[in-house]
Amino acid sequence: MRVDSIEAPEAVDAVMALAAPGEADEGARSRADYVCAANVHMVMEAHDDAAFRAVVNGAALVVPDGQPMVWALRALGLPQRARVRMAPDLLLELVAACEARHLKLGLYGGRPETLRVFVDHLQDHFPSLDIVYAWSPPFRPLTSEEDDAVVREANGAGVQMLLVGIGCPKQEKWMAAHAERLDCVMIGVGAAFDMLAGKTGDAPAWMRTRGLEWTFRLGQEPSRLWRRYLIQNPRFVTHFAAQVVRERFPRRG
Repeated sequence: MRVDSIEAPEAVDAVMALAAPGEADEGARSRADYVCAANVHMVMEAHDDAAFRAVVNGAALVVPDGQPMVWALRALGLPQRARVRMAPDLLLELVAACEARHLKLGLYGGRPETLRVFVDHLQDHFPSLDIVYAWSPPFRPLTSEEDDAVVREANGAGVQMLLVGIGCPKQEKWMAAHAERLDCVMIGVGAAFDMLAGKTGDAPAWMRTRGLEWTFRLGQEPSRLWRRYLIQNPRFVTHFAAQVVRERFPRRG
């Protein structure tokens, strides 16, 4: 699975260029772009599912969201200085850039009450931000009529950046499936709506820099996350260690 070696300032510039392309690029673009935030969970989902791997590898940008992604890129010889933390850091930088450049923002995800609080949070902190679309999808597959309505309303509102917060791998698959239909850049933001709405807490900085953020999240939602962390994390370490050995000591003959 592809993970781009990029730092946060360059990531913001890259996403904003996708959200508001120049006239030459805009005329030639026939599909929307989408951005993924890579962590151990995403890597292991991609390892186990070739179709999902193709979805992630088809993104315009895959930022190293989790601290283990930074360590992995460094182990592979890439000069990654720090993680590009989607929630809340990169997300808030993107929202601030949207406000400064007068771009139209859309939101897709979260429960209705969470989405309302999230919208209020953004409007309180970014009073000039133009939120032109916000919808909380049901926890079931959309009907074709509902899906058509999402596309029609988002495009009709002129959304230029759409934050998609319905969880990995669902949000990445949704973005890829709508790349030919939406006229905006889509950002997979995971649980950011819940975090910024105050439903979930943020791990202390010392835990984040030591790659222990997963223990904090596991303590908050053990019934939902135990399988992801207690099974997938050791699998990631095992598979990545094998990859490093293969690359550093290739077989001869």
